[in-house]
Amino acid sequence: MNLPLEGVRVIEVGQALAGPLAGAIMADMGADVIKVEKPDGGDDARAWGPPFGPDGVTSLYFHGQNRNKRSVRLDLKRAEDVEALHRLCESADILIQNLRAGVVEEIGIGPAAMTARHPRLVYCSIWAFGNAGPLRMRPGFDPLLQAYGGMMSVTGRPEDPPTFCGASINDKATGMFTVIGALGALRRRDITGRGGIVDTSLFETAVHWVEGQVNNHLSTGVVPTRHGTGGAVIVPYQVFDTADRPLCLAAGNDRLWARCAQVLGHAEWAADERFAKGPARVRNKAELIPMIAHVLRTRPRDEWIAALEAAGVPCSPVNDIGEVVASEQFAAMDMVQALPGGGPRVVGLPISFDGVRPRSVRGAPALGEHDAEVLGRGG
Repeated sequence: MNLPLEGVRVIEVGQALAGPLAGAIMADMGADVIKVEKPDGGDDARAWGPPFGPDGVTSLYFHGQNRNKRSVRLDLKRAEDVEALHRLCESADILIQNLRAGVVEEIGIGPAAMTARHPRLVYCSIWAFGNAGPLRMRPGFDPLLQAYGGMMSVTGRPEDPPTFCGASINDKATGMFTVIGALGALRRRDITGRGGIVDTSLFETAVHWVEGQVNNHLSTGVVPTRHGTGGAVIVPYQVFDTADRPLCLAAGNDRLWARCAQVLGHAEWAADERFAKGPARVRNKAELIPMIAHVLRTRPRDEWIAALEAAGVPCSPVNDIGEVVASEQFAAMDMVQALPGGGPRVVGLPISFDGVRPRSVRGAPALGEHDAEVLGRGG
């Protein structure tokens, strides 16, 4: 298939997750992504295991974020290798870097210097805490930003300690925002002929995730708290125990709530002034939730799901990862692909073009695998 970023060249200078994920998204969409790695060990994520891939030394984590790329080794502390990077940028459209804050300026490849020498280049910097402020130079990883950015304070049950999200959502979303910004800057370059600088950060992403809570606090002065699996402004909108396994119930409006109450055998709840309207249910949540919980514990999960779905009430089993992978929906969406060259199976890009999901044309590269091909040197 003709992929939308064919003909776009991306230089990726970074490691771990946010930067490489941005590169992987672009590579899956057809861009030629050249991954610049330090000669001694390359991207730290190569060793983030077990588990490891078929070669026994490259982590599955690395395979998942670095397929479809070419790898070259450059020691950017050496002037000749910095000059080699400049030569790559002469034919590049986008550069992505998520090195420790300040490093790119120290070695002469900061955004001002690079865009001055390569005016058509879109230069993407991924920061931990952002490009301004007292924490600008501080390094950071996803869990630190979940903590600092307020996400942990609103995740989990009120009686439990603050809780991490189970996925690296700041890293991943920052990678996605980087791609969005880069493509926007490319579109602007089509008009102006000049590239530009795109800044993203894990901190800004973390704040964006809790945007609703921040907006509410700005308006009311109230500090949001944890609600377990429940929502702060929708009731019922959470996980409940049944007679056997947990169930997620999401009656997101008054119409769905009336249907839900009918299925639960208490149609009168939908007419009760304490519970009839959404704001009233939120105000009387402490009274209503135990009543719902008591009813749901009387029958097995699958019976409730069948009854709720028949009434059009949104609900779901609480699947573990194995159950997700074993589900018919997972199989129907054909999200898994085996990487070429005997590579492992990984989840592909969650985007389809004209009904077709892009497939990997190459697996994750060995460190420096494309030195000769890209730099004209080996060894």
